[in-house]
Order: sequence, then structure tokens, then C-alpha cells
Amino acid sequence: MTVLASTSGVPVAEALAADPLWVVIVKAVLVVVFLLTSVLFAVWFERRVIGRLQERPGPNRLGPFGLLQSVSDAMKLLFKEDISVRKAEKVLYIAAPMISVFCALLIFSVIPFGPETRIYGTDFSTPLQLTDFSVAILFILACAALGVYGIVLGGWASGSTYPLMGAIRSTAQVISYELAMGLSLVTVFMLSGTMSTSGIVEAQTDRWWVWPLFPAFILYVISMVGETNRLPFDLPEAEGELVAGFMTEYSSMKFAWFFLAEYMNMINVSAVASTLFLGGWRAPWPGAEFLNTGIFPPLWLILKIWLLMFVFVWIRGSVLRFRYDQFMKFGWKILIPVGLGWLVFFSVGRALFDHFDRDLNVYDAVAGIVAILLVVAVWSLVTEDRSKTEDEVDADAEPEVLDAFAGGYPVPPMPHQVLPPSPRSGRTVEAHVGSREEDSE
Repeated sequence: MTVLASTSGVPVAEALAADPLWVVIVKAVLVVVFLLTSVLFAVWFERRVIGRLQERPGPNRLGPFGLLQSVSDAMKLLFKEDISVRKAEKVLYIAAPMISVFCALLIFSVIPFGPETRIYGTDFSTPLQLTDFSVAILFILACAALGVYGIVLGGWASGSTYPLMGAIRSTAQVISYELAMGLSLVTVFMLSGTMSTSGIVEAQTDRWWVWPLFPAFILYVISMVGETNRLPFDLPEAEGELVAGFMTEYSSMKFAWFFLAEYMNMINVSAVASTLFLGGWRAPWPGAEFLNTGIFPPLWLILKIWLLMFVFVWIRGSVLRFRYDQFMKFGWKILIPVGLGWLVFFSVGRALFDHFDRDLNVYDAVAGIVAILLVVAVWSLVTEDRSKTEDEVDADAEPEVLDAFAGGYPVPPMPHQVLPPSPRSGRTVEAHVGSREEDSE
């Protein structure tokens, strides 16, 4: 297990444990302020970027470039009438959004913003991190899993059908995509030799883990979109099916708490991806130590977070929502098998290289590329065989005439079915014109 030492030679965990109470309070306040400010900026950023993607200006009235639009929306929710549901379980109905926000705030407590730094105006030095311990990544996964309880309890306690359906969907979603996310992180632990966030950042001094672990990075990015209920995986709050899902019966500040938790979770998973795969607070250029001191480390981390936030917004503005069956199939039949295959491939390959005294750096450099090529090859073979089989079946089978109203309500035909001819097929304009021409002849 790797033990990270600070610049003073003291391990980071011990340096953080030695912080006086006032330093801990200041760090906690700064984390909360950073997250709240980031959420306000994220709302404006998302609306602005999607507006540009759709060739419209986006918010541009309140403040310079519309930056005060988010503040206006927050004030509107603050003063809006708070409506409570008569059949709701009152305690859980009110506590559910608080659980989501509280768990979202906890995750950032173990994200390192920089190395040990001297506090301005004093001789006291402390790492730019609220806390850290040997299983910090497990703590992050636990907080993310507990945060879903807010969604589940909110949907169940609302005493309504659509919120309950959204809560059930959320339960299935977190089980599916948290497994894939956990599998994507195992190879990070293998290379770093630790589950401490500061230790993982320190292990990326020479290179970022995104290069040797590129398949795991792609798997994590897909899983983090599903974990945060964002398009194309926003099934728990699908407006076209469930009105607003688990938030249907919430209004005013209770709705704002859920809204706040969603955007905080986006920032959280982006920060975790930056820490585990993109070097955390380290500069993109190895060896440039002067860029890893002073004000630069927090700036590098924030820049990486917002690059990943742009990916969130880009996906929302470009990809349609999945159907629920597609969504579950993608999680269980694609992401989890790919994650397991990558884990076995990477761990067995490293064990063989180590057994035969080969250079592990060479294997780490090519493992990701080889794994991607294997996945592409297998996928192309499977899809080609499946398409040939489907074409042969379609060529041999006679199309079945479907009675769309047999069950009492209309259903669309399957690929091997056809609808009966419409009784109004002869009433088209072309049919009338043809009959008139025949009569005139």
C-alpha cells in the first residue's frame, strides 16, 4: 500500500489530522461555497452551451452574458409557494431532498485541490484537502449510493404513482451503473497501489492514468452519466413518461434541493474522474513543477472538472433518451461484461509480464489500445452474424398480419408483422383522381 508524504515529509493523512479546528472549519466552508457557486454557474453554463448548440443565444438578459439568470431562478424557487401533498409521508417527504444534498456535499471532502501549501499571512502549512484516508474511494462510492436513498424515499413518500415509478427506476439504475463504475475503478487501484485520493494523484506524477487505462476511463464516463440521471439516462425523471418522475410532487425549496443535488453530483463525478484519471490537481506537462505550486493546482483541477461538465452538456444537447429496455440492456449486457473483460485482461496481462520479468510499463502502454481493438473486433463479428441471421429469418418467414386492437388498445407491429390494409385505403386523393380519369375515358 502506497503511503503519500507531504512536502514536509509527513504523510498527508497525518498532516490533515494535525489541522487545528479553525482550519477544518475554513476548509469545510470553502468546499460548500465552491459547490454552491459551481451549481449556479453550471445552470447558466448548461443553458448557454445548449443554446449555442441549437443556434440560439441562451440566457443573456440578467447581468453580463446572462450570468445572473441562475441567481434569479434560485430566488424564484426560494419565494415560490410551497405545496405539500396530503397523502405524503411527511417526515420522509421533507427529509428525502436533504439526504440527497447532504450525501452530495460529503463526496467533495476527500477531493484534493493541491499539495501542502502555506496559508497566506501565517507560517502554517496544510494540504489543500478537507480529509483523506486509505479507503477514500470506497467512501465516495458509499456516499453516491446513499444519495440515491433521497430519490427513492422522495418518490415513495410522495404518495403518488409517477414519483413511485421514478423511484423504482432509480433503484434499478443505481444498481446497474454503480457496478460498472466500480469495475472501472479497480484497475486504477491496481496501478496506484492505494485507494487514497491524494495517493492516486501522487501516483500520476509521471503520467495520467487515462492513457494506460483508457477503456476504464470510457467506462467510467458512461457510468457517471447514468449515475447522475442525466440524458440519455434520465429515466427516473423522464418528462414525457413520468411528468417529472420522483420530483413530480415537489415544489419551491424542496424541489430546489433535488435540483441542487443533481448538479452537485455532476460536479462530484467530474472531480472524481479528474482525480483518478486526469492527474487531479497536477499540470498536463510532467516535470513542470512550478505549475504544481501556488494557485495553479486548484486551477488545473477546476479546469478539468469543467471540461468534463462540458461533456455532460454536449451529450444532453446531442443524444436522445434511451428506452427503458435499452437502458437496462446497455448496463447489464454491455457495460458490466466489458468492465469484467477489461479487468481480467489487464490483471492477467500484468501478472504474466511480472512472472516473466518483462517491463510492466510497456504492457501498461499498449494494454488499453489492444483491449479497444479486441472489443471492436468482437463487436463487429457479433453484429455481423446477428444481422445475417435476422436477414435469413426475415427472408424465410411470411409476414404475420397483426390485429393491432386485439388487446383493447393499439400496439405497433413488430419487424415480422404487418398491419392489415386500411379500410380507408381507397379514399385518398390519388384514388379519387384515378377513378375520375377512368370514368372520363
